Amino acid sequence: MRPPRLADVAALAQVSEATVSRVLNDKPGVATSTRQAVLKAVDLLGYDRPAKLRQRNAPLIGLVLPELTNPVFPAFAQAIESNLVRHGYTAVLCTQIPGGIHEDQYVHMLLERGVSGIIYISGQHADTTTEPDRYLTLREQGLPIVLINGYVKGIDAPFISTDDAAAVEMSIAHLADLGHSRIGLAVGPPRYTPVLRKMLGFRQGMASRVGVNGVEELIEHAFFTVEGGQAAAAVLVDRGCTALICGSDMMALGAIREVRLRGRKVPRDVSVIGYDDSPLIEFTNPPLTTVRQNVAAMSEAAVRALVDEIAGTPATRAEYVFRPELVVRGSTGVARDSRVVSA
Repeated sequence: MRPPRLADVAALAQVSEATVSRVLNDKPGVATSTRQAVLKAVDLLGYDRPAKLRQRNAPLIGLVLPELTNPVFPAFAQAIESNLVRHGYTAVLCTQIPGGIHEDQYVHMLLERGVSGIIYISGQHADTTTEPDRYLTLREQGLPIVLINGYVKGIDAPFISTDDAAAVEMSIAHLADLGHSRIGLAVGPPRYTPVLRKMLGFRQGMASRVGVNGVEELIEHAFFTVEGGQAAAAVLVDRGCTALICGSDMMALGAIREVRLRGRKVPRDVSVIGYDDSPLIEFTNPPLTTVRQNVAAMSEAAVRALVDEIAGTPATRAEYVFRPELVVRGSTGVARDSRVVSA
């Protein structure tokens, strides 16, 4: 573990280095609110608290996220942290980035800090190509964990998920009502459980609502980024899709960019649906129709399950699936063919 760098802690806590020094050396003369701000900064930066300060402060909970560039993950982090504080816990945020610290390395650091439990969001448990041993080992050690948006059979822990299949099916129903039949699905790599579930929902929805089977050519995989969405949209539009369902809001923004680069308009020529209902997404041009994950309810359920685990009253071993909500805005409209027929 790394000892705290005074300058980094002072900058994050917005206090002087002298104040940070007094707090870390447990000196008097520092306001309680200031002392808490400094210790929270130490935790968020991943530094090790001095041993004499560990016992008297709020127990720590690890919060492992894939990254923060997708706005939905900061939304989860904020909601979970707020719930943890109400239960007397402090979150230690661990953010993964490509080429950076791996989930397993973060967990090792968290164990060194003596965390009371860990909440994972879209972690390795969402990747079907990885082994569950890392989680099985933690449970064998008695560490409570909760896993969000991903599922691995046989792990002794509660899972919290959005109903991804239902999310796509309700998107297809909306587009079908608008007259679209050539609908494409732009999603991430197929090794991830949420992606597989979206694909299942796509096949089921296209068959039941549109009467189309054999939809594999209407599914395109890319990264969960603006660039990934743009690349997937290019392929699907070339294949004649008049509507696109995207695996994230970031992908949807990329899809809109691609449509515009072709000199076409959203939703006049191509309708686009996102996923997450990320903060500020309603202020895009046009405002994005998207599927809203119930971040608040999912976060509350995850924290409650973990707190119960820590207290010795384990939650039911099941996957708690939350139904999403389709939020209709300006990026979806009547299919052009439908307008011609109705005229």
